[in-house]
Amino acid sequence: MSSVVTGSDVDLRGVNEGDDAGDGGIPHGARLLAFTDAVMRGSDDDVARERAALREVLGDAEFVDAVATIGAFNVVDRIADSTGIPLDEQLNAVSEAVRDELDLARFGSSANTPGARG
Repeated sequence: MSSVVTGSDVDLRGVNEGDDAGDGGIPHGARLLAFTDAVMRGSDDDVARERAALREVLGDAEFVDAVATIGAFNVVDRIADSTGIPLDEQLNAVSEAVRDELDLARFGSSANTPGARG
């Protein structure tokens, strides 16, 4: 949703298609996705390789911000899913197009979203 606020043109295909979508309109987007994928489902070697590559392009301060953001989203999402917290009506409405584009209804936790298809 921040892309709407900043007026940025973001291509969300990278979330599902990985390297095939390039940077997705986000500076270092492909590198950020590669690091996130390594953290979420890669080996220790994958994480180490992607960590070094990301840190090289971002620098120390931005690297720490990126890692903190990945960690925060991972934890907050897992807590919401485990407790069954549904999206509130406003967030449900403004995020519908993004959820549809990413086909998030394919995940079991989408049952917690009112009106989710799946």
